[in-house]
Amino acid sequence: MPEGDSVVRVARRLDAALAGQVLVRGELRWPSLGGTDLAGAAVVGNATHGKHLLTRLADGRTLHTHLRMEGRWRVVRTADLAPGGTSRADRSPQVRAVLATARWTCLGFDLGLMDLLPTRDEHLVIGHLGPDVLAAELDAPAAGARILAQGARGIGEVLLDQTVVAGLGTIYMTETLWAHRVWPWTPAGELGDDVAESLVRTSRALMLRSVAARTPTATGDVRRTSNVFGRERRPCPRCGTPVLRAEVGTAPTARRVFYCPSCQRAP
Repeated sequence: MPEGDSVVRVARRLDAALAGQVLVRGELRWPSLGGTDLAGAAVVGNATHGKHLLTRLADGRTLHTHLRMEGRWRVVRTADLAPGGTSRADRSPQVRAVLATARWTCLGFDLGLMDLLPTRDEHLVIGHLGPDVLAAELDAPAAGARILAQGARGIGEVLLDQTVVAGLGTIYMTETLWAHRVWPWTPAGELGDDVAESLVRTSRALMLRSVAARTPTATGDVRRTSNVFGRERRPCPRCGTPVLRAEVGTAPTARRVFYCPSCQRAP
């Protein structure tokens, strides 16, 4: 599943195509929204909260989407989709949203979630989430306190819980814990204020570096840019011990984690 840095990059790409422009085509191929036509609406911009994308319209509505596991947005020239054009991508049964200006068309493939609601009601779809790790106004001490409040829950599981802090997935959970030499099953409440806040700041720094990178770390073969994620049985770059793979959380929501058994020993 794409993590918060990937969604920020998607928002920026959609902004480049749509922000400040009027839609000439706005199809939502979603069961509850199939009769909706957004043509004529102006796009204010695209915002994110964790892994959620918020496309805000000038008429006071917000299109809320989530990529889930398979979703992606593709931007093509509108002229290429016209009769006699070079593409038929908009006719794919995998397309769930078509947002087009006179110049660019944004196609949402295999989106996992979609809502259209008044912008003032965005809290109804993202209000249950914790603070966004990538938010400009992030209060790292407060986010760290939310982590500590999870008590006996393992820190790996806690960092993946979007209601505690939003935006992290398995990549940045894994890399953040390795950076701080924290055993993934350490009870969150035993970390201490400084460590909990540092985990938030480190995950944020890693994700911001990915957002800014020409070749994002969360796409392609992540093993080329990671320290331990996806590197099972390879040497830890810090001590040389073979990296292990395990799971955090419980079924059916257990997620994989990679860690160094020497650098990240159990307390």
